[in-house]
Amino acid sequence: MKRYLLLFLLLATANTILSAQKENNTLSGYIRDGSNGETLIGANVYILEAATGTTTNEYGFYSISMPPGQYTVQYSYIGFDNQSRTIDLSTNQKVDIEMGLDATELTEVVISSEAPNSNISSNEMSVNKLDIGTIEKMPTLLGEVEVLRSIQLLPGVSSVGEGASGFNVRGGSIDQNLVILDEAPVYNSSHLFGFFSVFNPDAVKDVKLYKGGIPSRYGGRLSSILDVRMKEGNSKQLALNGGIGAIFSRLSVEAPIVKDKASFIVAGRRSYIDVLAQPFLNDDLEGSVLNFYDLTLKTNYNINEKNRLFLSGYFGRDNFGFGESAGFNWGNSTMTLRWNHLFSDKLFFNLTSYFSDYDYRIAFGDDATNRFDWNARILNYSIEPEFTWFINPQNHVRFGGQSILYKFEPGNAVGVSEGESTDISVSDKYALESAIYIENEQTVSDQLSLNYGLRLSHFNYMGAGNKYTFGEASEIGFRRPLTDIESFDQWESIETYLNLEPRFSLKYQMATDRSIKLSYNRMAQYIHLISNTAASTPVDIWTPTTNNIKPQIADQVAVGYFQNLKDNAYELSAELYYKRMDNLIDYIDGADLLLNELLEGDVLAGEGRAYGLELMARKNEGKFSGWLSYTLAKTERLVEGINNDEWYPSRFDQTHNLSMTGFYEMNNRWTFSANFVLNSGTPTTFATSRVYQQGYIIPINTDNARNNTRIPLYHRLDISATLEGKKNAQRRWQGQWVFSIYNVYAKRNPFSIYTRQVDGGTTEAVRLSVIGNFIPSVSYNFSF
Repeated sequence: MKRYLLLFLLLATANTILSAQKENNTLSGYIRDGSNGETLIGANVYILEAATGTTTNEYGFYSISMPPGQYTVQYSYIGFDNQSRTIDLSTNQKVDIEMGLDATELTEVVISSEAPNSNISSNEMSVNKLDIGTIEKMPTLLGEVEVLRSIQLLPGVSSVGEGASGFNVRGGSIDQNLVILDEAPVYNSSHLFGFFSVFNPDAVKDVKLYKGGIPSRYGGRLSSILDVRMKEGNSKQLALNGGIGAIFSRLSVEAPIVKDKASFIVAGRRSYIDVLAQPFLNDDLEGSVLNFYDLTLKTNYNINEKNRLFLSGYFGRDNFGFGESAGFNWGNSTMTLRWNHLFSDKLFFNLTSYFSDYDYRIAFGDDATNRFDWNARILNYSIEPEFTWFINPQNHVRFGGQSILYKFEPGNAVGVSEGESTDISVSDKYALESAIYIENEQTVSDQLSLNYGLRLSHFNYMGAGNKYTFGEASEIGFRRPLTDIESFDQWESIETYLNLEPRFSLKYQMATDRSIKLSYNRMAQYIHLISNTAASTPVDIWTPTTNNIKPQIADQVAVGYFQNLKDNAYELSAELYYKRMDNLIDYIDGADLLLNELLEGDVLAGEGRAYGLELMARKNEGKFSGWLSYTLAKTERLVEGINNDEWYPSRFDQTHNLSMTGFYEMNNRWTFSANFVLNSGTPTTFATSRVYQQGYIIPINTDNARNNTRIPLYHRLDISATLEGKKNAQRRWQGQWVFSIYNVYAKRNPFSIYTRQVDGGTTEAVRLSVIGNFIPSVSYNFSF
């Protein structure tokens, strides 16, 4: 069946290509910001006479083919002056455009920099694009600009609580989100246990979240793709940006290496909580470390009109050290090398190679004779060639492939007691994930457009290592006994999997201001996060699909209605989705997840389902702008041996999720903004009975129910005011003060609730709140 589907898609694409081979000429080029040379993603190119157009790709390139003739071409991008060119297409033409900022630019804040009606006319659904300018004006904790917290204000996106790392999308766990920075995966996207993201806003150019209708060029996760693109660096002149905040400061430098040909950007941040605390620490804690830092860098070089190179990297770390006796740190490192090449005006090629490394280290002990050291990591090496063929205005075909080599180090642990060393390390694991894909974005008529594609993925679990075989458990939900061990040499296949992942989306435009959309995608995920906590922790470990752990599979279908009002001043959308998931990971009661060579014997496989309604209303124009989003959803799991083999709510299930974000531009210097969130409490498991024995209360869950109650409602209000410095055309230095209050009315939102014994036979419920008061802050941002 898989080969027939692939053959059908290839034949359909070939037929489209052959039917499109007419005597057309091609208009192509790059669209850039005239002030700094940055390419513009999603800029619009529209040919008036043909009433058709296209948009720039991720690298600012566009291409459109038309019959020979003279055309009026309009170039547009939100916040920039429109440009109109009369172009003679008697031959192929290459036209690069530099767009200037709109002198009468509206002060309103918008969620996206795309065309005003792109939500109606685009094939994309279940996709949100946040403009970095919008993110910078939203209220945040301690006044620091936050990418991950910003996307949690969008429909379908949630978190299990205050300070939780990662995010959840449409019923998926946090490891089911692929977070990529310049195409390299970031495995822990948070600093300080989830309070701040690893993305420096001064280096971020574009943020795009795919929740459904995911194109076939993306794969590897079930629930979402968060695609973060970095700036390329100012190719016109030296530019400085930075900020001084309550707990950390940041600085970025960008400049041309060769004007309009090569440039760079370097952006760094560091917290200084430990520096401020040093005078107040006693002797035992002297020398303690409590900080995080990150360094983001990128450079690019235009070799010639047909070739361009990009090199980008990220290096970040969190450090916690308590005197000389204990320490804990973790961090990400990525490096991406990309080569853009134009084979012709219609054929764009990009070759990406990246390296990604996430690791953590734990050490404690007073001296070399009594100590414990533990480190773990996941390493990736990848290469991905991709072609984009702009056949004609009706068909854009992408095709390519990817290979990712994984090395998993679940735990290198050595304990030393009285000088004697004990190695309790877990064996390394290796895997190779590969895929080929093809997709076509096709305009069938003025009303109907499609995006369809296939992704064929392959996973090879390899040696060197052991293949463990387990027998049946004595009882469902108990540990499975080990029955056999087989050794494999380096790169020898232990187990392989093959999955065909079809993708499809459809847009029918009922009128210029309204459309309906439909999408379906199947996703396969071959790596898994091993964690039994509600929120991820830095010491959670990643493991590959093996002979005992199957790849996770998800099928999602979504349908949506989109409408704009008053010439795109207001946007309304409603989406319904249903997602079915197989081979989800869970664990037996009492599972040993850390430093366990036989972990696979403690793993259970289950099913999942998630469905819901997402509503969003947005105001784009006027002194007041913002959006309101609401999600009504249900997320459930079914695992044999858990909850009496019945469906139960997942730990991150939230029935209601409401958020409001507003901006008020009082004048050209003062901007006020506010966020309000109101969420249902997440499920948790409480004991249904207890036993009193020898002075101790032992809680018992007599009906074996999982997640049988909920934490109370979560709600929070944040506000901020931004004061822009006085504008002076003769002065390049621009300053900005940001005043904010997080959790304005000091709500003690519970992260978890547990019971504890007070005295005798008495117990009490304890509410754990990560933030229990309002937090005011002042920060200063500057640019030069």
